[in-house]
Amino acid sequence: MSFPKDFLWGGSISAAQAEGAWNEGGKSPVQIDYGDAGSTKDMRWIHYRKADGTRGKLRQFEHLPEGASYELFDDVHYINHEAVDFYHTYKEDIALFAEMGMTSFNTTVSWARIYPHGIEGGVNREGVEFYRNVFQELRKYHIEPVITLYKYDEPVYFDQKYGGWTNRKMIDEFVAFATTCFTEYKGLVNKWLTFNEVNVLYMWVNMPGMESEAQARLQEVHNQMVAAAKSVKIAHEIDPDMKVGCMIAGCCIYPLTPDPKDVMASYAMFQEQFCYCADTMLRGAYPSFAKRLWKKLGVRLDIPEEDRKDLMAGKSDFLAFSYYSSNCVTTHSDKGFAESTGNLSRGVKNPYIGASAWGWQIDPIGFKYFMHVINDRYNVPLFNVENGLGACDVIAEDGKIHDEYRIDYHRQHIKAMKEAVEEGVDLRGYTVWGFLDLVSFTTGQIEKRYGMIYVDMDDKGQGTQKRMKKDSFYYIQKVYRSNGEDLD
Repeated sequence: MSFPKDFLWGGSISAAQAEGAWNEGGKSPVQIDYGDAGSTKDMRWIHYRKADGTRGKLRQFEHLPEGASYELFDDVHYINHEAVDFYHTYKEDIALFAEMGMTSFNTTVSWARIYPHGIEGGVNREGVEFYRNVFQELRKYHIEPVITLYKYDEPVYFDQKYGGWTNRKMIDEFVAFATTCFTEYKGLVNKWLTFNEVNVLYMWVNMPGMESEAQARLQEVHNQMVAAAKSVKIAHEIDPDMKVGCMIAGCCIYPLTPDPKDVMASYAMFQEQFCYCADTMLRGAYPSFAKRLWKKLGVRLDIPEEDRKDLMAGKSDFLAFSYYSSNCVTTHSDKGFAESTGNLSRGVKNPYIGASAWGWQIDPIGFKYFMHVINDRYNVPLFNVENGLGACDVIAEDGKIHDEYRIDYHRQHIKAMKEAVEEGVDLRGYTVWGFLDLVSFTTGQIEKRYGMIYVDMDDKGQGTQKRMKKDSFYYIQKVYRSNGEDLD
């Protein structure tokens, strides 16, 4: 058997992308509650009212201009308000997860359900009990919760009161939230992740026109990593057996050519996009190349000595990561190479591999390569918490969804993962992203589907929310029940 008997097979969603019930159960709004649905060619917009009374819109991660406030407008469909209604259907959905053979489940605890208005507003008991019920339902089916505390969904209350994560007061707010979760769910959840893809704030700086935000974004990343470290230490005090990992967006980056300059450029990008956060959270201190990065970006961070002590005292127990695609880097910008895309990652197209309809390059060998690299660099347990393919699924004339493309994507990636484990990579679990259709984070689409379970809902909010098993459901069921041995 290639995989250990206790290897965790599961799926991932997030509260903001699946739950809906945006203003129910005592929950306060989060930024994407003011977001529309984008398209295959454009990211979504967040809507607000300017100080002068006119309308405005911004991208996710951007902050409100001074004097502005988030607002709902009658001519915009806010797709996350209902999402795929997991808040009301979690019992039926979890029964389907168990049928699919899942032994683990990753989702987020919405900060806005637990502390709708921060420490000042107190704990929302209705929110606490909702997640307790979800975790108890999972345990009933012997599914282990692997729970993320934060996925870009803090209450907008914090944006309006503190101006977001550049304010160090957010550290104490997060630690209070984490402490409540660790305490309330002790015995139900013993595997936690602090910040989902914490490195995306740096990746955002690499987006066209965003270079001027480097100072603010890297200060936000610093404050989040300090908050994570302090939370890890508290978790171990509450329960020494509790494991708390960091979660980093995977970025497999190749040099496009054998030009040594391309090789150095690709390694520098890997350092900056992945290792900058992973090194700090797993080794307890900023890596040596951080100074090079700060100098390049013109950044001067506020790092008190107490922060350095906290980072060292609260090193993450394991490394969770996402992996969807790979990218190439070249210094030969004058050659007219085609660009590739992928979430917030940008690069040059690799001529040896294909891509999805959204331009994300499909590279299972890169998955294996990437796992070897991070396994050797960090020497800690690994957990692949997101891997999946977004596609426009169609219900066929026979009433079924024949998503062979998704089956092929997962077959190739699980085979590569199996080879990596056989070759010594210390991987403890694999959770496919969006095994239940949900709202895509960057584009705000439901019609960009990742799931093995189809949800009857479109980008305009039309549909019955009925669940339907795709062909990929049965394929993943076979893989999971065979502990990764039956892949054909």
